[in-house]
Amino acid sequence: MSALALSVLLSLVSAVAYAGGAIVQEQVAVSHPDEQYAPLRRPSWWAAVALNGLGGLLHVVALAYGPLSLVQPLGALTIVFALPMAALFVGRRAGATAWRGAIMATVGLAGLLSLVGASDAQSLSTAQRVFAGLVTAAAVVALMIAGRAAHRHPVVRSVLLATASGIAFGMSSVFTKTVAVDWSGGVSTADLPSLAAIGVLATAGLMLSQASYRGAGLAAPLATLTVVNPVVAAAVGITMFGETFRYGTTGTALALSCGVVAAGGLILLTTERIQRTHAEPEPAATVAPEGGGFVPAPAEEPAVAVLREGVLVDEVAALREELLVPAPATPAAPETAQPDGTAEELLENLGDQPPAYYGPFYGAAYIPVPVLDRHRTRVTS
Repeated sequence: MSALALSVLLSLVSAVAYAGGAIVQEQVAVSHPDEQYAPLRRPSWWAAVALNGLGGLLHVVALAYGPLSLVQPLGALTIVFALPMAALFVGRRAGATAWRGAIMATVGLAGLLSLVGASDAQSLSTAQRVFAGLVTAAAVVALMIAGRAAHRHPVVRSVLLATASGIAFGMSSVFTKTVAVDWSGGVSTADLPSLAAIGVLATAGLMLSQASYRGAGLAAPLATLTVVNPVVAAAVGITMFGETFRYGTTGTALALSCGVVAAGGLILLTTERIQRTHAEPEPAATVAPEGGGFVPAPAEEPAVAVLREGVLVDEVAALREELLVPAPATPAAPETAQPDGTAEELLENLGDQPPAYYGPFYGAAYIPVPVLDRHRTRVTS
């Protein structure tokens, strides 16, 4: 097998490993929503960590055998592999809008990465590393705070956390490249802060990606992470490492167009998930009155005159038990007794209080029922 073919194969397997890790992370987030950042006691989460580690290792090996312009775009296939894998293994099917968004994000990202030209190996100065670390920390913390503030909108919160995760992973790659360039001239203890930054950023990216899958499904956070990670690394490469887009002004315009396509795909994925969330009906809660009893309908204008004139009084007394809707029983408590009696006694107990309406009664009119005076007759236990 040629080096180029081996690089392509390793890149594809790496994307599959990343997709598998994302699916497992999303399942952990669904099954254990109370442990959003690092469910350390869940074996399945460690399996996701292992899959992500395998994907990263294969990606690095693929870069050793093939050009960056080929390996990086192939890594964008993670989201395309994740959708059919999720449908096959966990029964989570994606709609047509999600597929369009995933394909748009992948094509836009692949085109953008393929237009980034290579440059000579360069490292960052100490001041540049400190500046990059501080800006990254500030951006990640700001996105985490924004995600916390958007807790009532799970999809928005998820996209914000996925963006923070992508920034952390992308800057981890930047520091990795810096250390690799430094080590080409020999190992030095001066790189220990950079190694520490790599560990912190990689760990933060993993935990933030885990939290991003809670309540937002798989496609939107995974696509956001897949796009933001290499875009951040490419942006730093252009601004700090002297990398440029190929084909001059034409390549720059094409790269911007690819960025717009990728952003459009992310918007489609996000709006599709928001629409699905709003379409899911919420179970209606029934609140029972204290101590049990009957569920009253919304207050309406009482027909006091109907009762006062004796119209339907006997019908009310006869149909009361049949028509009223009982509420769920609650633990026993001292209750007001409802004495048996004739319609005249009911009217006498009514006094000056207006009747209440109980319901709803489907297929029939509302029938006013007298409210007994709770201050007159009580049962003590």
